Formats: sequence, structure tokens, C-alpha cells
Amino acid sequence: MSDVQTLTGPEVEQHASRDSCWIIVHGKVYDVTDFLDEHPGGSKIILKYAGKDATEAYEPIHPPDAITTNLPTEKHLGVIDITTVAKVIKEVSEDEKRRLALMDARPPLDNIINMHDFETVARTVLPEKAWAYYSSASDDEITIRENRLAYQRVWFRPRILRDVSSVDWSSTILGQKSSLPVYISATALGKLGHPDGELCLTKAAGKHGVIQMIATLASCSFDDIIDAAAPGQTFFLQLYVNRDREITRKYVQHAEKRGVKGLFITVDAPQLGRREKDMRMKFVGDDAGAKVQEGQSDVKKDQGVARAISSFIDPSLSWKDIPWFRSITKMPIILKGIATAEDAILAYESGVQGIVLSNHGGRQLDTARSGLEVLLEVVVALRQRGYFPNPNFEIYVDGGVRRASDVLKAIALGAKAVGVGRPFLYAFCSYGQEGVEKAIQIFRDEFEMNMRLLGARTLNELEPEMVDATALTQHVVMVPQDNLYQNTYQPLTVAQFKQSKL
Repeated sequence: MSDVQTLTGPEVEQHASRDSCWIIVHGKVYDVTDFLDEHPGGSKIILKYAGKDATEAYEPIHPPDAITTNLPTEKHLGVIDITTVAKVIKEVSEDEKRRLALMDARPPLDNIINMHDFETVARTVLPEKAWAYYSSASDDEITIRENRLAYQRVWFRPRILRDVSSVDWSSTILGQKSSLPVYISATALGKLGHPDGELCLTKAAGKHGVIQMIATLASCSFDDIIDAAAPGQTFFLQLYVNRDREITRKYVQHAEKRGVKGLFITVDAPQLGRREKDMRMKFVGDDAGAKVQEGQSDVKKDQGVARAISSFIDPSLSWKDIPWFRSITKMPIILKGIATAEDAILAYESGVQGIVLSNHGGRQLDTARSGLEVLLEVVVALRQRGYFPNPNFEIYVDGGVRRASDVLKAIALGAKAVGVGRPFLYAFCSYGQEGVEKAIQIFRDEFEMNMRLLGARTLNELEPEMVDATALTQHVVMVPQDNLYQNTYQPLTVAQFKQSKL
């Protein structure tokens, strides 16, 4: 389009109704009239910004290309002459004033000594909806808690007198060097929690030699993240497969062209789980909350941020699609979300390069087992068939990791590396890039101490005999309570009475 129309603020303001609704996002004007009833977040939130600049409300909860992808090009009306747009004087609510005061009163970064500290700070300083989206898990949130507890049912069997004056916790993941046996797992919508979003992760990871997995639903655009990289920095890509396979093909091939070193296809999300903390946010004192039609037109369900941004995900994805993925890219392909030995065997036989044993951070099928527990049966089943160990097929685990000792347990039991999501997310929500750097340093310190005490000088010296996992599959074992985790875990709530009417 060579002739781009320039529009003025007063022109846009004339289209501020359900019959004709224009909005401004990132300096461009869009006609969203026909999209109002299709918007997964409901029409009321769009109508609130009808005729105005909606960028501030749009940006944190949408991937950057959401509007251009979902609106036909004829609804892209032109650019706005920003000098003609009336400045909106934003009133700061009492809640927001209190939140900003809490940001000022955060503990100094030097006082943060573990991953639980970041979570405590994030829970206090994040806007309520952001915390609900990030921290929520599905149904009764049994699995998210089990992910953590599983590590505490595995006990160390340390070896002594091994000359541990020098220990090395560096690794390779999919053949790529990593300063830690940990990669930053994909988490969506980073700008909900920090204005720089995922770039906080990118800059810290580049500085410290850690691999970042870029989320399909990142707040920052894919290219902005890659452009912010340090020379030679390694990235993986997490992929939600689009119903429109052409969109997926272009996205994957663009990522490969930009140098991404691994494609992690999410396979445990044909539909998103019911994340009740996230859903309840829309019920509490917000009559303009998003209402999503699910199935029957007469049944209204409110599904929170998670559902609102994910309606493009293809539920028909199946094993027969794997050859197509192998045909469109030379990147190693990893299936993220394997939960049984049976599927691990099918993954190996499908020719992919690895699997992530994962339950999506407890956000999908509640009472699914932890990745660590699944690791036991997967290693046995693959070993019986001669599929393990195999340098061309790597096993990763994610979910519930808060300590380097957790990572060492997973590696001893057969994992190549471990994905860590929420702790790095909470680190940048609380302290930006510096928070992520601090989290990496905490992991380093813990790896050094734990490897020395365990008697392992390199990750290759970690072996199954160094742990006792006999209690891992027993779900009624009593262990001492993890007070730090229990203090940061926020219990689910029940429906609330309307205080305004009492």
C-alpha cells in the first residue's frame, strides 16, 4: 500500500460507538466495528477505548501482531497524526498508588537470596490481573503444587573425598553451549509485568550465556527479541500451532532464517485449561469484564486472559503432522508436553530430536503427574528399547524448579537440562533485567555448592545412584513442609459476595 492515509484525532473521535468503532494502536487507526462481537476479551473493553488511543490497554495482553493478524487489511485505515490526539489524563487509582509505593519499598536486590524471594516480591508489586495470569494453574491447582513437591520426594546419596576444588556446571543443550544446565522456558505476555517485557530475559541471557526460549505469545515481537540479542546468542522457539498452517510455516521458517536453534512444539494444549485465578479476575467488581462465548450461544463463560489470547491454537494437531514439521524446517524439533512413556516412545520413533516432560506449569490437565516423576518411566522404557542414552535425542523436564538441587536431581535421573519459567518471569517483573541476572547468579552459586557437596565435578558425573527416587511415585509420602514455597503459594478463592451491597 503506497498511499497511507493520515487521520486526525477529531476524525477518529467521531467513530466512538458500537455502530462505528475506530481505535488507535501504536500510531495506527483500525476499524474494529465488525470485530467487536468476535473479540475473545468481549466488546465492552474495546468500546471503552472507542475513538481513542487504546495502545496502553492493548499492549500488555496482546502479542504485537494480534490486531494486524485478526483484522482484514481493509480495516487498517491509516496512521494517526499524533499531534492532533487529545492527551488522555490518566487518573491513578488508589490501588495503583499503593502498588507504586510498594515498588519503591521493594527489598534491595542484594537481599534477594533465592527464587522464592522473587515470587514474594512479584506477588506484592504486580497488578492483580498480571499476578492472576502468571500464577494461575488449572482446576484445583493440585499439579502446580505437586510439581514442586515431587523434587522433595527425591533424596541425595552424596559421594565424598572426590577432590571437588573445581566444579563445572556448564552444558550443551541441542548442541548449543549453555553456562547452566537450565534454559529460560517460554512464558507469555511479559509486558503485563514489566514495560520491557521479554527483553529483560533476552539481555540478561545474552550477557550470561543462558538460552532463552521465545514464546509464541510473547508481548514483544519475535524480531524485537532477536534484534536485542548479543552476538552469537542462542534462542529456541516455543510454538503454538495455528489452525492456519501457512501462518505456522511462515513463522517457523522466519525463525530459522533469524538463527533460532530449536523448535519446541507445544503438544499438551489442544484447549487451554481452566485457570480459575485468572478467570475470577473478570468477576470481581468489573462489570465490563470480558465474556467469552464457549460452544452454545446461551452459555456465557468468562475465561480470563489465557483463553482470550489463544483461540487460534489448533486442536486437530496429531502425530501425522510431525512429518510436515520435519519437511518445513531443518531446526531440531522438540515435543513439549510429553506426560507418559508411551508418548515418549512414539516421539522417538517419529524422528524428533527430543522431548520436554512437562504439564505446562500445572496449567493444563490438573492431577497430571510432575515431569520429574514421568522422567523415571520414560528413561526405563526408552532404555529397554535401546533408545536411551542417545546423543541425538535429548530429554528435558520443566515445572516446579526453584533450586539448583532440583536440576541436579533431574539430570541424575536422565534429563539433559531443565526448563525454568516462572522464577525468571517473577525476577524481571520485580527487578527488570537486573533481577534476571541475579536469578542466574543465584543458580550459579547453588550449583557450585550442591555439586561439591554431592561429589560431582561435572554434570557427566551425576548418575542415578546419587539419588534415591524410590518415594517419587508415592503420592502420600510425608516430607517436611517447604515453608518458603507454602508462604508464596496463593490459595484459590471461592465466589465473593458483592461488598458494595452489604
